[in-house]
Amino acid sequence: MTEIRADHGVPVTGTHPKARAAIRAGVLAYFVDQFDIYLPIIALAPASAYFQSAGVSAGTAALLNAFVFASTLIARPIGAAVFGHFADKRGRRGTTLIAVAGFGITTALIACLPGYETIGVASAGLLIALRFVDGFFLGGEYTTAVPLAMEWSPRRRRGLISGTITSTSPGAYGLVAAMTLILLSVMPSAGVHSAYSQWGWRIPFLIGALLAVVLFRHYRNEVEEPATERTHTGSPLTMLVKGAHRRDMVQVFVLMTGVWLATNAAVAVLPALLKSHIGLSSKQVSVTMMVAEAVTVVSYPLFGLLSQRIGRRRFYVGYGLAMVVIGGPAYGFAMTLHSGLAGVIVATSVTLVFTIGTFGPIAAYLTERFPARVRASGYGVGYSLALIIPAFYAFYLDGIGAFLPAHLAPIVLVVVAGLLVSIGGFAGPETKNVDMGHTV
Repeated sequence: MTEIRADHGVPVTGTHPKARAAIRAGVLAYFVDQFDIYLPIIALAPASAYFQSAGVSAGTAALLNAFVFASTLIARPIGAAVFGHFADKRGRRGTTLIAVAGFGITTALIACLPGYETIGVASAGLLIALRFVDGFFLGGEYTTAVPLAMEWSPRRRRGLISGTITSTSPGAYGLVAAMTLILLSVMPSAGVHSAYSQWGWRIPFLIGALLAVVLFRHYRNEVEEPATERTHTGSPLTMLVKGAHRRDMVQVFVLMTGVWLATNAAVAVLPALLKSHIGLSSKQVSVTMMVAEAVTVVSYPLFGLLSQRIGRRRFYVGYGLAMVVIGGPAYGFAMTLHSGLAGVIVATSVTLVFTIGTFGPIAAYLTERFPARVRASGYGVGYSLALIIPAFYAFYLDGIGAFLPAHLAPIVLVVVAGLLVSIGGFAGPETKNVDMGHTV
């Protein structure tokens, strides 16, 4: 018979049905979050003219597209702070249900938006505003869902479960990219009046809203609240910023700044360089990134298992150094391959594995890093607040470009990111054996 630990209901041996339900929900929640994040930069990009006037300049169009994505990123730390507060004080499950309902409704509203020809500049304004609201609820969703799943996870399996949860991010990227390629092959985007621009882009958004419905039903019917202690006095956010856990938050901020800096260099910058510098077609870039993301799907659980064996602290110190000695050179090597798609795919895959593999154990590490009374706030704010400095990567690349060729400038970001990850990992304690029911 499976023994259930008294601290918060997680079995010592095996996995209790309640734990399995919470873990499945965490995997699905992270996937839905990442699916929604990638929608504007993949599915909506070919139809961006739908929300813009016919005579808009290329610079203004690029700025509007950047605002659509940036509005989501800006709102995520705000949502993490608000929902993390209520998750720590009132409970994870109920807070998750509100967040999931919020972004599901918002995503459905985006799918119904009229274009510039119907309501003028208000179409772009509504799109940016709704993506901000969407980001607010998405920031709340992963802030509550991931700690809930990890609190239900058996201690000896937290590394694997963490890697399984976070592996849905490259999986979501690949699915959105594949879906967009299929839709564009059936209905090419040839101007604002094309089928894809008018309604084809709405299909992935409607699918995202339906996924939110599935997620909501699963949490409502299957998931139970873990028996961890709540914060009854004081604000969890105040404890993280000014109180006893300020040093913990600073250490996590340093590590996560490196994580996001490397992510931007690999996921945001590399595809554009494959097209502009290497000369790949848009379809070849999509295929290259889809294969590379598929490889990283496999690497995340493996890195999670590795961290379970050697420890989270040792993993991040070592992985940060691997980013410097493997990830950076692999990035540079990819920039030299002007012929042979297979070689580009291999080099890109190695680059991604050794730049964004940090996410493998991250769900376990960040939730283990903070005690139960501030865990959701610590995880959510630590995860998303560090997005801010790396978000200005374009300015850093512009400055580095004064000394290096533009296609080599991202390697500097990867090296800096690796050093930050190693320093952040070294500055923190070992967490893999932390009792998730611990409250101090």
